[in-house]
Amino acid sequence: MKSIIIYESTHHGNTKKLVEAIAGKYPVETVSIEQAESVDLSGCDRIGLASGIAFGKFYKRMEEFAARIPSGSSVFLLYTCGNPGNGYVKNITRTLEAKGVKVIGNYGCRGYDTFGPFRLVGGIAKGHPTEEEIAGAVAFYEKVVNQEKNGHAL
Repeated sequence: MKSIIIYESTHHGNTKKLVEAIAGKYPVETVSIEQAESVDLSGCDRIGLASGIAFGKFYKRMEEFAARIPSGSSVFLLYTCGNPGNGYVKNITRTLEAKGVKVIGNYGCRGYDTFGPFRLVGGIAKGHPTEEEIAGAVAFYEKVVNQEKNGHAL
C-alpha cells in the first residue's frame, strides 16, 4: 500500500520530527506543503496530513489543501501544538468528510511554541515533542496500518 504524508512544520520543526520518525520506520513518502501541489494523490492508499496548530486548527495552507483531497481517500491527521486541548482536528475533519474523505484517525502532541505573546516569555512546551511523544506518533501510524489491514478505522 502506498502512503504519503503532506506536512507543514514552520516554526521549530516540531511536526516534521513526527513525520521523519514515521518515515524512518515505514515506507512513507513525505512532501512539504510547499511541494504538495505537484503531487498526484490518486495512487495513494493512505494520506497523512501533518501540521502545527494556529488559532485552534491546522495551519491555513493545510486546511486549504485538505479541501482538494480526492473523494474516497483515507486520511490520517498528525499535529503538534504548544497548548494541549481538544478540538484541533474538528475543522479539517469536517472539510475532509464533506468531500467524502474517510478520516481514519489522528495523533497530536505538544510542540515547542514561541508564536506571538509566547515569545515574550521564552515560549511554552520547551523540550517538546519528547522522544516519548515522537514514539507515540510512530505507534499511532502502526495502529493505522494494522487497523486498515483488519478493516477497521481508529
